[in-house]
This record gives sequence, structure tokens and C-alpha cells, in this order.
Amino acid sequence: MSRPFLTAKWSNLCIITYAVQPELIPLKIPAWLEPDTRNGKAFVSLVAFEFLQTRVWGVNWPGFRDFPELNLRIYVKNGDKRGVYFVREFVPQRLVAWLARTLYNEPYKAARLTAQIRNVKQSVEAEYGLSYQDRTHLVSIRGHSASLRPLEDSEEHFFKEHRWGFGTTHSGKPLLYEVEHPVWDVYPVESVSVSLDWGQVYGAGWSFLQSAQPCSTVFALGSQISVYPAQSFIPLSSAR
Repeated sequence: MSRPFLTAKWSNLCIITYAVQPELIPLKIPAWLEPDTRNGKAFVSLVAFEFLQTRVWGVNWPGFRDFPELNLRIYVKNGDKRGVYFVREFVPQRLVAWLARTLYNEPYKAARLTAQIRNVKQSVEAEYGLSYQDRTHLVSIRGHSASLRPLEDSEEHFFKEHRWGFGTTHSGKPLLYEVEHPVWDVYPVESVSVSLDWGQVYGAGWSFLQSAQPCSTVFALGSQISVYPAQSFIPLSSAR
């Protein structure tokens, strides 16, 4: 394992998951990936969280240390490697978005994005606000402050624990990168709210989620993480 290029603390992760028809996913991912299904269903997650204590190659860059992120990800696999493929990722800093697009061809966009974390009696609340396309889109979640560790065969574990990220180079070649962190505990979810125009934020192809109901919500505490440099790799032949 090489030296991580990025270390940070990911905190207060709101993971809102939707079941989608498995035949829809191949239209939105590279041909060498296939949907990572559970009980015959494919999934996408809207994920909002805090990037904290960020360092790139060990360097703490003033003004780029703490910020929120909002992304939409698809659960995919190649062979025995289970991971995620990103549709679009929002951060508030233009430089962060530009570097991610330029160096790794990651689908980042810069937009005003805020995070508010509150402790209220025995609950923890997180609200993420994205100002984009002339409106504010809100994602909020509340959980009981007594955290727990989901079982390894649970839905919560399935959606929050992924070691691999998949992408492509600017020339279309496969990329693979590794994210390392300890298993996350979660706050038992008490309520969740999504006020988001899916077509505006993620494109017309995702407008069908406007009327969809989440099949799972996870409110993970998070932890220190290490992201290792993306590398070209030769994928196994897809089963689809």
C-alpha cells in the first residue's frame, strides 16, 4: 500500500439510499462495472458529510481544511471489488473541485454548501444546504445520540462500508482508488428530510427520484480516513 495522498476526518455522514431497477444502472456506469445488488435490487445513495482536518500529502492548506461535501453515488463492483461510482460531487471551494476534475477526472462541481450540526437533548441533528441553480436544496437528518455498531450483514453496514472507488481517466481508462477507515458506528435515525430538485442538481436522468422514497437511511459518526492515489488497473470482464 502506497502513502495516502489525502487524510481527513469524515464526520456526520447522512447516507440516504434509493432502490432502483438494476437495468437502469448499466446506462450510467462504464461497461466494465456492474451493479452491486442486494436481494435483487440496485442502489444509489445521496451522501452529505463534513470533510474535517484535511491534509493533502501531509500538508494542511489554510482555507481548505474543513468543508462539507454532497454527492450522489452508485453501488458497483468489478469482480470481488465492491465500491462506488460517483455521479456528481459538490464542494464549496472552486480550487478543490478543479483539482479533482483535472487530476483524477472526478465529477466535482463547486457551489455554496453549508453544514449545521446540532446536539439537542438526546439527539444529534445535521443539516446540509446546497445553493445551486437559483434555489437552496436541503438534506437533514436527526439521530439518537446513543450510537451503535450495525451487524456486518445489515443494510446499514452494506451502504456505509466501501473500500474501493471507481472512476475513469480523461481518456476513458479505468481507475481504482482505495479508502481506508475503521468500521463506523451510527446514530439510530429518528427522522430524515430531502428537499432537492433532482433534475437540477444531478441531471434529467435522475428526475425519477423526485417522487421516490428512500429504502434506507444511515447517520454515521465517521472517523479519520486515508485515501490512496488512484491507479490504472485492468478490470475483470463484466458479467453484463
